[in-house]
Amino acid sequence: MDQDDIEHIYRLSKDKIEETDMSLKRYSYDSIDWKDRLVGLRGARGVGKTTLLLQKIADSGEERARSLYVSLDSVWLDAKEIYRLAEHFVQHGGARLVLDEVHYVKDWQRIIKNLSDDFKGLKIAYTGSSMLKLKSRQGDLSRRQIGYELPGLSFREFLAFEGVGTFKPLTLSEILSGHEEIARDVRRKIHVLPLFEKYFRGGYYPFYREGGSKYETRILQIVNQTLDSDWPSVEDVTADTVRKARKMLRILAEMPPQTPKMKLLYDQLDTERQHGLKILYALERAALLRLLPSSGESLKNLASPEKIYCDNTNLMYAIIPDADIGTARETFFMNQVGSSHVLTYPKKGDFLVDGKYLFEVGGKGKTFRQIKDLPDSFVVNDGIEVGIGNKIPLWLFGFLY
Repeated sequence: MDQDDIEHIYRLSKDKIEETDMSLKRYSYDSIDWKDRLVGLRGARGVGKTTLLLQKIADSGEERARSLYVSLDSVWLDAKEIYRLAEHFVQHGGARLVLDEVHYVKDWQRIIKNLSDDFKGLKIAYTGSSMLKLKSRQGDLSRRQIGYELPGLSFREFLAFEGVGTFKPLTLSEILSGHEEIARDVRRKIHVLPLFEKYFRGGYYPFYREGGSKYETRILQIVNQTLDSDWPSVEDVTADTVRKARKMLRILAEMPPQTPKMKLLYDQLDTERQHGLKILYALERAALLRLLPSSGESLKNLASPEKIYCDNTNLMYAIIPDADIGTARETFFMNQVGSSHVLTYPKKGDFLVDGKYLFEVGGKGKTFRQIKDLPDSFVVNDGIEVGIGNKIPLWLFGFLY
């Protein structure tokens, strides 16, 4: 890497920082400990990881001029070149180095570990695919960094992005105990149901704000990039395995989230069980699917999930435009509640949360018939603004982050 290459990267960084939209910030912006020397941010494509880090640089006062952003999916650098760049940056007063899409670099964990060890005064932040593993034989960052996982927009964040209302995030216990008063307060300020319907199809990925009719197309492009580029950069997979993963995703998106017939699924993919499980878990790590185990099981030791969902409703509708509304409701609940709580499949009802709270999810007419007389049980209704007693509006679970 010569001086011209370094200056080119500096110019790209400056342009990127100056172009950053500062009007809206994700919830994670204030929860990240930016004083830490090493910050790792994982997440699916399109959820705003890059924008969040660029906003931090642009908003860092005097440190802004001593910060450098490098996108490793557009600037191809090997380990030696990254080290040489960091060395030059520190020698010229650099304070914060942001490495975007680190999974495109071989031995990325070892590289970041070496940078952290050799340049003690340098703050390093990086982003990577949700498929990244933070442990490997060549550099274990899991004990030396603060790691964060960034999901897509919650319904609460979507309302702020729409400019219709700013509301504080809620805990699950606050929703369960005070949902009636909370919902009435929200209803006094906004017409919540039309906005919730809009969010279902077009509000999970922050780039929805760019408008136009190509939102679903871009979601599908994210799917393809994740499978075609991100996955092979993290694991050794063949083109045939990627093709089968794409087919599996579509088959599962079309199925209702009932107990899957895994053997039939593997037969459709013309693959054996162990290879099929590898693909299934890869789709889950890629934030394209969510797997619901039965109570008492964990995904780590799971041979067959009880239910399988698309990661979010926007993804589901992009793949299957006429997807079942009942499936969409459960997908929303799984996505929003599952981002901060442990969900399992109970013997009765749809979801058991944290091993204690039982939920049945449905439309306006859903009743307690299926979970009658069970302790800590709740019905979650779509199509209502305000609930009563143990009947809670579905949209309110979008206020958890």
